[in-house]
Amino acid sequence: MVELKTNREIDEMRAAGRVVARALAAVRKAAGVGVSLRELDAVARTVLHGAGASSPFLGYRPRFAPVPFPAVVCASVNDAIVHGIPGDYRLRDGDLVSIDCGAELGGWVGDAAVSFTVGRPRPADLRLIETAEAALAAGIAAAVPGNRVGDIAHAVGTVCRTAGYGIPDGFGGHGVGRTMHEDPGVPNEGPPGRGTKLRPGMVLAIEPMLIAGGTDGYACDADGWTLRTTDGSRAAHAEHTVAVTAGGPRILTAP
Repeated sequence: MVELKTNREIDEMRAAGRVVARALAAVRKAAGVGVSLRELDAVARTVLHGAGASSPFLGYRPRFAPVPFPAVVCASVNDAIVHGIPGDYRLRDGDLVSIDCGAELGGWVGDAAVSFTVGRPRPADLRLIETAEAALAAGIAAAVPGNRVGDIAHAVGTVCRTAGYGIPDGFGGHGVGRTMHEDPGVPNEGPPGRGTKLRPGMVLAIEPMLIAGGTDGYACDADGWTLRTTDGSRAAHAEHTVAVTAGGPRILTAP
């Protein structure tokens, strides 16, 4: 069931979204050659704690997971698409990093992700990241009353496919509210004009995931969480929590 939020509730969600934005900015600033993913997770924990927020990621265990998620960010490097567990890996020159972070504040959740490079970037990685951000922007622009979830999916997928990138099948965005995952699901590809009709008060996490090699395949690591491209190519992930309002899309996780 899709839960519609009031304007006041959306304002409260914006407070959680600001915490997510600050955490992502702090992690990105701290990331550098030689820094471990575990250290980046610690940076995000500090931001959440300082804001009086908790993490909807920490301890989260969906049906597919063998163990609860042990961190407050997902840190996915190079060929990892999403759900990377922050460990002892230390960033290297030229790495492509995707960080996904959530915050729960006042009973409401914000969720966003950003991709960036460390050290000297590869031009191909910069194009991949730029396309992920452009796909996110296209999806957000389609999040208006009267459209349907399929219009968001079509906008995201068109940008990705036109650039020649793959889209991991079965993974996409979702509703956000009191919990991190609510109805409706928001695919990253599909025909326009289909799916749930968008109404003011709906809040969605829109999150393109792109595979540089152009294939859609992925496989899960032995940790039961990290998804990697099967062709070994790099991946990028971009995400914002967005409210559908009468005045247009409102990005709740913007800085």
